Amino acid sequence: MRTRNTPDSSLKRWTPELEDGSVPSIAELRAIAQPESVLGRRSAEHWTGHLYMRRISIYGTRLALQLGLSADFVTGLMILVGLAAVATVSIPGLWSAIAGVALIQLYLGLDCVDGEVARARNTTGARGVYLDRLGHYLVEGGLLIALGLRASDGALAPVIIGLLAAIGGQCETIATDLVAVARLTHGLGPAEEKASEIKQAGLAKGRRLARWFPVHLATHAAEASLLILAVAIVDQVRSDVVASRALLVALMAITATMVVLHLVSILNSRRLD
Repeated sequence: MRTRNTPDSSLKRWTPELEDGSVPSIAELRAIAQPESVLGRRSAEHWTGHLYMRRISIYGTRLALQLGLSADFVTGLMILVGLAAVATVSIPGLWSAIAGVALIQLYLGLDCVDGEVARARNTTGARGVYLDRLGHYLVEGGLLIALGLRASDGALAPVIIGLLAAIGGQCETIATDLVAVARLTHGLGPAEEKASEIKQAGLAKGRRLARWFPVHLATHAAEASLLILAVAIVDQVRSDVVASRALLVALMAITATMVVLHLVSILNSRRLD
């Protein structure tokens, strides 16, 4: 759902200054804010967007336009909701996990809305990308720390593991963003989508196999919140935090593994060529 930085000059735009300033219908707004050129890109859309979120978010986008909200304002609201989810999840108990899932769903919805508002108003740009990614860094890393806190039960080790897992997750994301930094520093433009293909046949086969077992998604906000809810239910039944601690260790192992594999994948692709 991170598609705020994708302008398309061929699309019709809406601004209050055009015609009578009325907001387009939902069908018209979908054509403006949810074009196939954006949503159909490889790896551009999270599964929640494909499955249900985009069907709902367009109504929020229309409301945001009616209220005169900017895309940056919506992004700021998204970040606040995400951080509220992190704070809620850090509290032990089943109901806090349920509330955390609900807040993450709202966070994901606003993540769709900000990009749709930006496309509708033709205000896509680097500022929006920066704020959007900052929000994702804070929330996705924060959820892993929150899991460590809720699993601690007075012990220090789970808190440390949560911090390490968060650092690992951020390192993986930073490795991706550093590709753009390296290309810009060297005077190169954005890498084409096909540049992510791995050169070595053996590694390429391994990557294709990994797509059938996308364990790396477990650290993303939607998946992490649902997993935390699942183990919270188990903890509630058992009256302990064993399940939460097991999930915490598993997520730390996943982030540590993915950091290495992601770095190898980047260095063996054409992204830096």
